[in-house]
Amino acid sequence: MDNDNMARGKHQRILQVLLIAGLAMCSWMGMMAVHELGHVIGASATGGKVRCVVWHPLKFSQTVVDPNPKPLLEVWSGPICGIVLPLIAAVVARWLWLRIGYLFTFFAGFCLLANGAYLGIGVFDRVGDAGDLLWYGTPSWVLMVFGGVTVPAGLWLWHIASPHLGFGGATRAKQIRAIDTYGVLAAGALLVLLGLLAGDRGL
Repeated sequence: MDNDNMARGKHQRILQVLLIAGLAMCSWMGMMAVHELGHVIGASATGGKVRCVVWHPLKFSQTVVDPNPKPLLEVWSGPICGIVLPLIAAVVARWLWLRIGYLFTFFAGFCLLANGAYLGIGVFDRVGDAGDLLWYGTPSWVLMVFGGVTVPAGLWLWHIASPHLGFGGATRAKQIRAIDTYGVLAAGALLVLLGLLAGDRGL
């Protein structure tokens, strides 16, 4: 019996590692996709022309807009859509009681953390969207507040999802399903492959 329990525990540990690896790939590629989608929406809504969208697993994503009549709105659209769209997906998944709803919760948390840290820390190094927002007149305290709100919110969502990832000890941790693990791994590998194929040419 002890051997059976040890075998089950080892199998769960393997599934946990693979699930987290798959989630990391899905979340990184998905976060960049919804962030750049926000830039595309912002540019299109304000009369801008999207020239290129770079989406690559080993690079920071980028949307090139020229002309860009309303650059401040276009730049803000990236991080705002980058957190709002995943949050909506997580809420809908929870409302529908989807069995894999925790995956959407984790992804929403990842997007909150990534976008919040991107702008909050970007105040100091002035790169990427943070640098652009500062250049176009956004006060630095606004970016710091944005990061100060979204980063803790992302950690809170991760805490909610953590039992489904095998964390929380015997009282909170839930059984990790093999089908979830392999499905997330396959999705992550597919997204990475698509990003590699897109390369530096953009989409």
